[in-house]
Amino acid sequence: MKSTVVINNDLPDGVYTLDQALSSNRSTVQQLHKQYINPSLAKLMGLLNFDNQYVKAQGVSVWDSNGREYLDFLGGYGSLNLGHNHPKVISALEKVHQIPNILQASLGTLAGALAANLAHITPGNLQRSFFGNSGAEAVEGAVKLARIATGRHKIIYCHSSFHGKTLGALSVTGRDKYQKAFQPLLPGVVAVPFGDLNALAGVLKGNDVAAFIVEPIQGEGGINLPPKGYLAEAKEICSQHGALLIADEVQTGLGRTGTMFACEQENVVPDVICLAKSLGGGIMPAGAYITTDEIWQKAYGSIEKATLHTSTFGGNTWASAAALATIEALYQENLVDAAREKGQYFLNKLNRLKEKHTLLEDVRGRGLLIGIEFAQPKGFKYKATLGVVNKLSEEYMGSLVAGELLNKHGIITAYTLNNPNVIRLEPPLNVEHHQLDQVVDALDQILSTNKGFLSMAASGAKTMFKTFGKKE
Repeated sequence: MKSTVVINNDLPDGVYTLDQALSSNRSTVQQLHKQYINPSLAKLMGLLNFDNQYVKAQGVSVWDSNGREYLDFLGGYGSLNLGHNHPKVISALEKVHQIPNILQASLGTLAGALAANLAHITPGNLQRSFFGNSGAEAVEGAVKLARIATGRHKIIYCHSSFHGKTLGALSVTGRDKYQKAFQPLLPGVVAVPFGDLNALAGVLKGNDVAAFIVEPIQGEGGINLPPKGYLAEAKEICSQHGALLIADEVQTGLGRTGTMFACEQENVVPDVICLAKSLGGGIMPAGAYITTDEIWQKAYGSIEKATLHTSTFGGNTWASAAALATIEALYQENLVDAAREKGQYFLNKLNRLKEKHTLLEDVRGRGLLIGIEFAQPKGFKYKATLGVVNKLSEEYMGSLVAGELLNKHGIITAYTLNNPNVIRLEPPLNVEHHQLDQVVDALDQILSTNKGFLSMAASGAKTMFKTFGKKE
């Protein structure tokens, strides 16, 4: 039932002005989400106080409505390479506020410059860009590009991959939990194990594959690194069989792993690179794919084909300005090298922590894309009647640790979608060394007593069991 509260005499009942929305308190925000957006997600977020109301952000820090400061090591799932509200991006938006933002009957001034910049900073002969608004949209465009350019329809993807949740992107996302409810998905998609070149070659030998789409490092899969040389060999095998290699650098791109693009670490030039997340400077939604002139001409190189794939908001002035400012900041502030140096510093400290605590099963990553995987605590078992509790504790173990980091230490993290026992650590690339130390110290405290951790896990799992058992 919709609210009938009069919010403003000049507007219909229940309609907020911007100022009134900004003045909403935490309780009001929670209720609005439960009533008008996604009540189950709002409930889940509330279990571990992930529904805090944040009212200020700058750099690595955010502040809640009570004035408490937090370190953001979630980083918008890799969207905040520059941190929150970077002044260069804010300034760029102020410079363009009088220019038409969306005007399809024209050629965008800034979109052209952004495409030129991407052609210069991406590896090899990648030249032509298509602009959208998200990673999923970039993947959708890349898959369509591969099909029309090759005349084939089959797409190969990897188990535990994540490429988005729109229907096409979901079809090449490697987790059954997300796919099952929406089947049938796109026909002609085939999954292979990540890092398995023999499996890839086995599917490619039919010479009917349009493309192999792969993340250089699997993000949502749990920050999984492939075997050394995997990308280079995959590119060679794809080329032998006339298939395109699509590198999904949505999360790894723009300096995150210590090079501008993760594929550069194997000297690989993909046929297509997908970008998004940090491309918009953490402020504007922006996505893109970049491909070669040869592939573009095969796909859309005629007036008849020029408008077969378009995006209303893609390449708009504000998004392009933010992306231009982002690239400028990455170079001027030397953030790519910073990610490499600080990432190695952080990994070294986390690996020493792993040697100290058996509950810390693995530490892996590259640059400032790092995952820490937790073992299931020994002795953490319930009676058969509480099997659901045990299942929830396993499914959300990463979130239980994330809850401790948030509530006791003021550090924002989250588990990876395809492996909930892994917490991602993706701080802005301009994070300070002492902030990295703060996270290591917090984890050390949490893991120092197995008994304390068991108590926290049991309490969290029971809370989930009770909460999920209730109805709104």
